[in-house]
Amino acid sequence: MSAGTTTHDSAPSGVNYLTNGYSLKSWLLTVDHKRIAILYLISITIFFALGGIFAAAVRLELLTPQGDMMDAETYNKMFTMHGVVMIFFFLIPSVPATLGNFLIPIMVGAKDLAFPKINLLSWYLYIIGGMFGLYVAVSGGIETGWTFYTPYSSTYSNSAVIATAMGAFVAGFSSILTGLNFIVTIHKMRAPGLTWGRLPLFVWAHYATSLIQLLGTPVVAITLVLMMLERAFRIGFFDPALGGDPVLFQHLFWFYSHPAVYIMILPGMGVISEVVTCYSKKGVFGYHFIAGSSLAIAVLGFFVWGHHMYTAGQSTYAGVVFSLITFAVAVPSAVKIFNWTATMYRGSIRVDTPMLYALGFIGLFTVGGVTGVMLATMALDLHLHDTYFVVAHFHFVMVGGMVLAFMSGLHFWWPKMTGKIYPEIWGRVSAVLVFLGFNFTFFPQFLLGYMGMPRRYHAYPEEWQVLHVMSTIGASVLMLGFVLPAIYLTWSVFKGKAAEANPWQAKGLEWNIPSPPPTENFPAPVVVNEEVYAYSHEEVKALV
Repeated sequence: MSAGTTTHDSAPSGVNYLTNGYSLKSWLLTVDHKRIAILYLISITIFFALGGIFAAAVRLELLTPQGDMMDAETYNKMFTMHGVVMIFFFLIPSVPATLGNFLIPIMVGAKDLAFPKINLLSWYLYIIGGMFGLYVAVSGGIETGWTFYTPYSSTYSNSAVIATAMGAFVAGFSSILTGLNFIVTIHKMRAPGLTWGRLPLFVWAHYATSLIQLLGTPVVAITLVLMMLERAFRIGFFDPALGGDPVLFQHLFWFYSHPAVYIMILPGMGVISEVVTCYSKKGVFGYHFIAGSSLAIAVLGFFVWGHHMYTAGQSTYAGVVFSLITFAVAVPSAVKIFNWTATMYRGSIRVDTPMLYALGFIGLFTVGGVTGVMLATMALDLHLHDTYFVVAHFHFVMVGGMVLAFMSGLHFWWPKMTGKIYPEIWGRVSAVLVFLGFNFTFFPQFLLGYMGMPRRYHAYPEEWQVLHVMSTIGASVLMLGFVLPAIYLTWSVFKGKAAEANPWQAKGLEWNIPSPPPTENFPAPVVVNEEVYAYSHEEVKALV
């Protein structure tokens, strides 16, 4: 599936990374990229569950038109904590920190990342940032919305704004260090023969993501510091009463936060490229176009932030420019969709759990992308801005896209990570439940937005109740779809059948070593001597 074959002086030997010391201390002080990936996986799963609890509270409140379960301020805290936890502590680190950490050194033929101790430090920074978030959750919450718009957040809010901003600030440094580690590893530690034209598309996606992390994250970090200084010391950066400019905050915030969407989605696109080619048993159609499109998304993503600000007092002429560039950034995403579809065309397709999640990603992300182009149109955005149409669009991209890609990759590489096979039938059930539950949850919200339902309201006219009830029922199915993998994947670790080195007959360096991998990954030098995704006709025929 990936860069090619390896040659060794001897077969891999030694204990695997899971059994190389069972003590808690050995895990907390490890510099093994694989163990750090598992630590991240456990951590983000906890935060995902926490964010899901806040989402459930929101959906339960919206079952009825009246605000009868919680008052407006409590409701504001629920959707704010849902957004903060999901974006800063799940969506942004999910694929890079888990699958990226585990796989990138192996995919490039290295024994570890370039800076193993910095890799461990990045996890600790993530945990420290998460502790700030948990402190806020148990001490009353925050009601500003995850965007921290000023001057509300810097002056008027009565909640724990500074503690929440500190959590996001510290977690941002974790993101920066991870991106730095990936870039140096990809540049300097590739195996002989692994040229840029042979890199797996998973690696290309993380390389583009890392560029955004390094260039964009410092901007939001500085923005949050300025907001905290204004709140703590009344220094006028954003509050008009202090001589500041609230639109400046939005410019700085969205300059990072729209590229952050690509921090979330680009790694997922890398996962889909790997899964689609493996389960189609064909080389990726237009490999160079997909690799180039990842870089194009990373570059163009820095020039579209103003489409969030059509209604914020921004110049109309600036809005036209941002609108046109937003149309342009949709092109490289469309390239990926078309190329994945062409890859599957006349392929020897096997629809197992990872492929089911991948197919769900392609369908749902396409809807999210098309509605994104709609919102990039100024005349339409003026009517749909801050309605449930935007909520639905965002979730079609982030949950329908990124989360489904994460689930696809998690199932795809689970045998490699744990050495165990999960029950396939339950995997397929979970994929179907997630797809159906997601559509039942968020498609009604497009209709609500079209009819004018504003986001962030805890009460609404009675004529919209049926759609809200549908959405809440769908959320219940979606929750079941996510709970099932937590159960059967955990079960597989203890009771699952032992996995072969290459259970999917995939291509790539990671599939040439045992499952789970040895602590040292490759005990002998690696040489890549074939093209990327080199499936032969004989191999495909043998699988039919």
